[in-house]
Amino acid sequence: MYFGLSEEQVFFQDNVKKFLEDQASLDVIRKIASGDSDELQKEIHQGLINLGLNALLIPEEYGGLGLDLLFAAAVSEGLGSGIAPISYIGSYIMAPIAIMHGGSNEQKENYLNKISSNKIKFGVGLSEYIAARDDSGLEVSKNKVNGKALFVIDGENATHFILSTKSGGMFIVESNDPGIELIKLTSIDKTRSYYEIILQDAKIDLLEKTTSSHEAINKTVDAGRIMLAADTVGASQVMINKSVEYAKERKQFGRVIGSFQAVKHMCAEMAAELEPCYSIVWHAAHCFDSTTEEARLMACQSKSHVSEVGKMVSKKATEVHGGMGFTDLLGLHYWFKRIGMNRQLLGSPELVRDEAGKIQGF
Repeated sequence: MYFGLSEEQVFFQDNVKKFLEDQASLDVIRKIASGDSDELQKEIHQGLINLGLNALLIPEEYGGLGLDLLFAAAVSEGLGSGIAPISYIGSYIMAPIAIMHGGSNEQKENYLNKISSNKIKFGVGLSEYIAARDDSGLEVSKNKVNGKALFVIDGENATHFILSTKSGGMFIVESNDPGIELIKLTSIDKTRSYYEIILQDAKIDLLEKTTSSHEAINKTVDAGRIMLAADTVGASQVMINKSVEYAKERKQFGRVIGSFQAVKHMCAEMAAELEPCYSIVWHAAHCFDSTTEEARLMACQSKSHVSEVGKMVSKKATEVHGGMGFTDLLGLHYWFKRIGMNRQLLGSPELVRDEAGKIQGF
């Protein structure tokens, strides 16, 4: 029995990769990372919207493509390989899933149609539910919210935000509400945006089904973790490819460094450790839609394991490049930092493994 990506999924992924190769070269990424090319970033984002990224998971009845999470994971892998400087995981994966599983019929009709037609864009902040901080927190009372939300992803140009309380209730806030203050966070990963949001009597639209059950927020978090794992797999593969290419060209003592046993071992170890990560991510994405009893555990396992492998790959790939690996000339650090940020978003490997243990009754 064959288990892997279908021809359609591979074709869509290849289109995403080719678009990024053509429109988001390393020089373009540098400009965007330095904050000098907002227009370029918008063009890249619009080009990927034209491919249908905003409508992947949304059911056809709401104007979407009605695809599954495995399809979305294939896309996320492609975006990671190209260190795409766009919103995706929060805006077009987590937000639709939160609304589909936690919203009323009226909320689905309202928001999903607008997401699929690119009329609105969401940022997502669920850190209060995943790992609350002492100096933050959100309090909801009488359809208003007060407090602070940390590590909100995809907040750049967002028209709405989906946030959560510590108890798992999710709600929607409009970004133009007078009670919202947005603070852009400084991050090592310059290819994506992260925000802190301060709210004072901001009006909310509560996702009705999230007040009585954790199902919707758990599904949302699981999907986000699988997408981060897929993104890391894509970024890690590029770092391995770059290391092998460099090892075939760079010479020391009159020989290409790829002929040295130590360098061969590093490249082989990276490839051997990353290869199984494809299967664990694909299986986790498949379980999300098809095997609900395994879905949460597989999401945790894929996020925690791929995070550790990605960390190893990013370090060894930099070592293979020697001193050049630390320079901006090669730009290897963009993939390195992307992997590092993915490791921490929606729970560090240690926190996620603890969750996996609890799921299994440990």
